[in-house]
Amino acid sequence: MKYLLSLTVGVLALAASSIASADEVTLIAPGGMRCAVDRIAPEFEHKTGHKLNATIGSGGATHQRVVQGDVFDVPIVQPPYQDVIASGNVVASTETALATVSIVVVVKKGAPQPDISTADAVRRLLLGAKFISYPDGAGGRGGAAGVSFDATQKKLGIYDQMQPKVKRVQGVSLMQLVTRGDIDFAVTFSSEVNDPGVEIVRQLPREISTPTGLVGFRSRRTARTS
Repeated sequence: MKYLLSLTVGVLALAASSIASADEVTLIAPGGMRCAVDRIAPEFEHKTGHKLNATIGSGGATHQRVVQGDVFDVPIVQPPYQDVIASGNVVASTETALATVSIVVVVKKGAPQPDISTADAVRRLLLGAKFISYPDGAGGRGGAAGVSFDATQKKLGIYDQMQPKVKRVQGVSLMQLVTRGDIDFAVTFSSEVNDPGVEIVRQLPREISTPTGLVGFRSRRTARTS
């Protein structure tokens, strides 16, 4: 609840200059924000009387769209975001820390919950799994959760060993893979878990997985200025 409240307040503050002259406020954010944005939209619209039009994509794609000058009132990005500031397409002085999201392990509801309390426990779990899945972090347009978990596997020294175990199915959501039993478990941002058929075990230990920060700006390129 505190996470959603801070996010709502932050978006309201960043959008304030646009609200007075717009029927809607446009926002772009990484995939890790999808569930949170869906939940804050009704409160935002109730408080302001204006529609919140959100575009959600991967972390890399969000960066690229802001840097190339696509039109949005409020861009939300995750670090590093020096490229976003250097582009001149955001008002640097409006930089606002909105929230952090952690990487979690997700299992089918009712399934035994594995021990992931330490780095060694996570390493044993991963190496013992038959199949897992997580957002694809590859390339400049990859998902931030995937980038983070790739880094975790490299810290554990098992990245290459894990790749044959990673199952990615086109057109099927990560949570569906869990509920269908296609994988042992999924790994993703806590904010992306919205299926009643799954359960969060807990977040990965901070020693191997640093929560990802989410930062908002007011854009210089809005529908009223571009």
